[in-house]
Amino acid sequence: MSALLSYAGWAFLPGLVTGWIQTIYYGIAIRAGDPKPQPGSPKHQKHKRRIHIAVIIVYLLYTLYEADYLVRQNGDFYRTLGVFPGADEKSIRSRFRRLAAIHHPDKVVPEDAVRHAAAEALFVSMKTAQDTLCDPVKRYAYDRFGPDMVQWQQCVTIRDYLWRGVQTSALPLYLGAACGLGFLSLVGYLNWGRFWRYFSVTALCVLEFHIITRPYPPAILEKVVNPFLVNLTSHPPLIPFQLLVLARKATFTLFIALSHIGGQIQQAAPATSGPTNAQEQQQLGRLEGIAKSQDTEATRLLAMEMAPFSGDEAATKDLRGRIREWLVNNTIRSDPEVRDAMGRALMKKRSGAPAGARN
Repeated sequence: MSALLSYAGWAFLPGLVTGWIQTIYYGIAIRAGDPKPQPGSPKHQKHKRRIHIAVIIVYLLYTLYEADYLVRQNGDFYRTLGVFPGADEKSIRSRFRRLAAIHHPDKVVPEDAVRHAAAEALFVSMKTAQDTLCDPVKRYAYDRFGPDMVQWQQCVTIRDYLWRGVQTSALPLYLGAACGLGFLSLVGYLNWGRFWRYFSVTALCVLEFHIITRPYPPAILEKVVNPFLVNLTSHPPLIPFQLLVLARKATFTLFIALSHIGGQIQQAAPATSGPTNAQEQQQLGRLEGIAKSQDTEATRLLAMEMAPFSGDEAATKDLRGRIREWLVNNTIRSDPEVRDAMGRALMKKRSGAPAGARN
C-alpha cells in the first residue's frame, strides 16, 4: 500500500510543491512594490522549470530513503537473531539458544494473553530464522529471495529454489518491463532519456541474475556498501535480496523522474533551425527557387544595361571611372565619419595658414 501511495504521489505532488515553492521564493526574493514575473512569461517559466527539476530530484531521494526505511522496518533473519550475515552455523545455533532461554513463551505468565502471544510470535520467528540460516540450501535461497522462500515447501535443492524464484519474481518483472518499455516507445512516450531507461533496466537485470546465480554475495555489497554502512553509519548491513529491493525501487522511480525532468528540459530546449517536416522542406525549396530566379533576372538586366558598351574599351573605361567617382562622392564622402575626418584635416591645415588665407 505504501509503495502504491509513493508512486501515486509522483502524479501530483511535484507540481503542487513547485507552485508553493515558487510563490514563497517570489515573496522572499522580490522586494515589496517590485513587479513579479507573470505566469506564462519566459522568466516565470524558467524559474518554474528549475524549481520543478529540483523538487523532482529531492522527491527521488526521499523515495529511495522511504524504500530503505521500509526494508529496515521489515527486518531480516540475521537481525532477528542478532548475528552478522557472514555468521557460521555454530554461531547461529549458539545465539538462538541464548535468545530462547530469555524469550521462551514458558517464561511469560499465561494469564497475560497479550505478552504471551507476543512471546510466542517472537519465539516462532527466531526458530524459523535459525532453521533457515542453519540449512545451507535454505540460507542460499533466503539471501537471494528473502522471506518469501519460507512458503516454498516443495523446493528441496538450490536449483528448485532458483527456478521458483525466477518464476515468481524475476521473470514476471522483466517481461512486464520489456513489454511496457516497448509499448511506451511505440506511442512516443519515452523519446527523452530512452537510452538511460533501457540501460537501467538491463543493468538491473544483469545485477539480479548475477546475485541469484552466484554462490557468494556480490563484491560491491561485501567490499563497498556494507563496510560503508557498518563503519560510517548506524545502518545495518544489507543482505543481497535487500539490495535487489532497493535497486528495483531506484530503477522504476528513476523512470518516473526522467519523465518529469525530460518534459521540463524539452520545454527549455530552443527550437532547432533545421527543417522538421516535409512541409518546411517544400517551403525552403520554393524560397531557394525564387532566389535563383531573382538572381538570374538581375544578371539579365545588368547585361542589357551594359550592352551599348560591349566591345568599346574606351567607353567601358570611362564608365568605370565615372562609377568610381560617383561612389566616392555619394557613398564614401557622405559617411558621417569620413566627413568628420575631412573636417578635422581641413581645420589643421587652416590653423597653420596666414590669417588672410584661412577663409
